[in-house]
Amino acid sequence: MVKLPYFADPANLVVVEDQPKPKPEVEDGPEGETSLELLQNVYRNRKQPLNVRVRCAVEALVHEYPKLSAVAHVDGKSFGDQLEKELRAIERSKGPLLLNGTVEELPASELKKPFSNYRRF
Repeated sequence: MVKLPYFADPANLVVVEDQPKPKPEVEDGPEGETSLELLQNVYRNRKQPLNVRVRCAVEALVHEYPKLSAVAHVDGKSFGDQLEKELRAIERSKGPLLLNGTVEELPASELKKPFSNYRRF
C-alpha cells in the first residue's frame, strides 16, 4: 500500500475550529486630564521601565520649556514698529527692481543713437 504524503492525506485536511481567543484585559493607566499631565505622571512613576519614562520626559519637554527660537528680541523698539518696517519691505519687494537708484527716462532721440559707452573698444 502506498502511503500518501502529509499534505495529501485526507486526515490532515480536516479543519479544527479555532478556540475563541480570550479578550485582553484593559490595563488601568495613570490619570491625567491633559496630555501633559499624563506624560508627567508616567515619567514620575518609578514602576515604569526607564526607557518609557525617558520617552515621556522628552515628549513633555517641549510643553514645559519654550524653545529659544520662539523668544522675540526687539532691541528696545515696539513690536508694532518692527511689523510696520517688515510690511514696508514687503511692499518694496513687490515693485520694480531698482539696481542703480531711480530709473531716468531717456528721450527717443537719445535711444536712436548707438550706445557708445557700452562698447568695449
